[in-house]
Amino acid sequence: MHSANCAPPPECREIERPMPLRFVHALFLLGFSLLLLACEGAAVTTPTPVTLTIAGSTSMAPVLKALTDAYSRRHPNVVFDLRGGGSTLGEAAIRAGRYDIVASTLFPPDPEAGRPAPPGDEALVRTPIGLDGLAIIVHPTNEVTALSLVQLRDIFSGKVLNWQALGSNAGEIVLVSREDGSGARDLFETRVMGEERVSLTAVVMPTSQDVVDYVAGNPAAIGYVSRAHAAAWMTDAQMTTNAAQEEAPIKVLEVEGRRPTRDAIAAQQYVLTQPLYLITRGAPTGRVRQFIDFVLSPAGQAIVAQYHAPIR
Repeated sequence: MHSANCAPPPECREIERPMPLRFVHALFLLGFSLLLLACEGAAVTTPTPVTLTIAGSTSMAPVLKALTDAYSRRHPNVVFDLRGGGSTLGEAAIRAGRYDIVASTLFPPDPEAGRPAPPGDEALVRTPIGLDGLAIIVHPTNEVTALSLVQLRDIFSGKVLNWQALGSNAGEIVLVSREDGSGARDLFETRVMGEERVSLTAVVMPTSQDVVDYVAGNPAAIGYVSRAHAAAWMTDAQMTTNAAQEEAPIKVLEVEGRRPTRDAIAAQQYVLTQPLYLITRGAPTGRVRQFIDFVLSPAGQAIVAQYHAPIR
C-alpha cells in the first residue's frame, strides 16, 4: 500500500500540453484591438475653424490687430478678418447684420444733444473698451508747439493761411483731414469746428496712418489722428517733451495746454477725448462674446493700454 504522501505513479499524472498557437494569436489580436480602441478614445478632436469679421474705425486698427493676434495665439482655430470703412459706415453695416463686430469711436445717439438714433439702433449693444484722444500733429521741424481750439478752428476753416501768423516759418499751411464718416472727423468737427466747415482746400485721407504719412513728408502740413498712431512713435514722456519729438516723424501739439497722454485721457482732462466701442447686433454670444470678454480681461486691457487709455 502506498503512503498518502507519495506522488502518484507516472501513469496517473496529468500531462501538461502547450497552449495552442491559434489561441496565442487570438489573445494577441484581442490585446492589440483593445489598445487601438483606447488610443482612439484618447484622441483630441480638432476644433472647428471660426472666422470673425471686425470692421469700422481705422483709428482702432492698431489695437485691434494686437488684440486679435493675442486671442488667436490662445485660440488657433479662431481667425479674424479685419476691415476698415470708418465708424459711421461700420455702424450702418452692423445694423444690417453684415459683420460680427464693429469698432467705433462715435458717441452713442443722444437726441437731446442733437444725435438722433438711426432706425435699427435699438438693436445694437455697445461695449466700451477704452478711451482715445485725437492728436493734432505737425512736422517735427515746425516751431509751433501749442494751439488753442480757437486757433485750430481758424486754421482748418481757412482764416489763417500761413504758419507765420502762429510764429513758424513753415510757410503756407497745408490742411490734412479725414474722409466723411470717420469717427475722428466727427469728433474734430464737433469739438473744434462747431458751426464752421473745414476748408475745401484740405487734403482728405482715408485712414489715420495716411494722415501720419502725409504730415511726416510735408513740413507745412497739420492733421489729426488717433493717439495710437502717435504712440507708435513715442512714449507719453516723449510726447510731452518738444525736444524728444524731434526724433519722430511727427510732432504732437498741445491743445488747450495738454497733450493726449494716457493719464490725461483717462482723467478726461484732454479736450479731444472720445470713447472706443466694440458693437454687436444684439447681445454678443459664442465666440464673439468670448473675444469681447478677453478684451475686457486684465490681459486684454493691458494690450489696450499700449495704445489708448483702458476702461478698466
